Amino acid sequence: MGKLQAGIIPVTPFEQNCTILFDEDTKEGVVVDPGGDVDVIVQTVAENGITLKEIWLTHGHLDHAGGAKELKERLSLTITGPHEDDRPLLERIETQAQKYGMTGLQNVLPDRWLKDGDVVSFGDHSFEVYHCPGHAPGHVIYYNRAQSFAHVGDVLFNGSVGRTDLPGGNHEQLLASIRDKVLPLGDDVGFICGHGPGGRFGEEQRSNPYLQNLGPIGAAPAALGGIEKSKN
Repeated sequence: MGKLQAGIIPVTPFEQNCTILFDEDTKEGVVVDPGGDVDVIVQTVAENGITLKEIWLTHGHLDHAGGAKELKERLSLTITGPHEDDRPLLERIETQAQKYGMTGLQNVLPDRWLKDGDVVSFGDHSFEVYHCPGHAPGHVIYYNRAQSFAHVGDVLFNGSVGRTDLPGGNHEQLLASIRDKVLPLGDDVGFICGHGPGGRFGEEQRSNPYLQNLGPIGAAPAALGGIEKSKN
């Protein structure tokens, strides 16, 4: 088994971190949250010699899922995730895109909905699925225990947390997801998030102002290096 690697392709005017997770040796991988700019995603993957196996979605907001249908059709991929509670968001992507003056984004439904406790994988790399509502009702995160790495979408950011003023958002629910699902994975877990730089859970627990009054954090077992970023 080769080392798990990641590359980030900023997409859409929201600069969303479309992420390519791939095996260092086999160059097989998955794309997480192809929100748009599908031409850029396809070109970057081809230039790096990566073979995509699936599309994984963390949640249904347009900047994370708006390009999924086009990418699925162009590369004959299946779509996995998020949790079915995000069905209404996925069915309204085109309507939301019109409000932001964005074109080319499409409504989409996955081939497989995910729920808390599921496991997804490509090659020898397995990821545990945690349902973490609050930013979006069906938001999930993906945790690779072998390399202490997580993709947390818009649940947690470096120095901040996901916004909760959009339809289906709930701030208290988001903080509960972070307290009960995210932080117990371990201080040393490195993460990529949906926008901006990633970090480590322990540092966020110590310095993130939104996490200072969460209450007791449960203990749980315990990043990625060599990330080559692509720009649109």
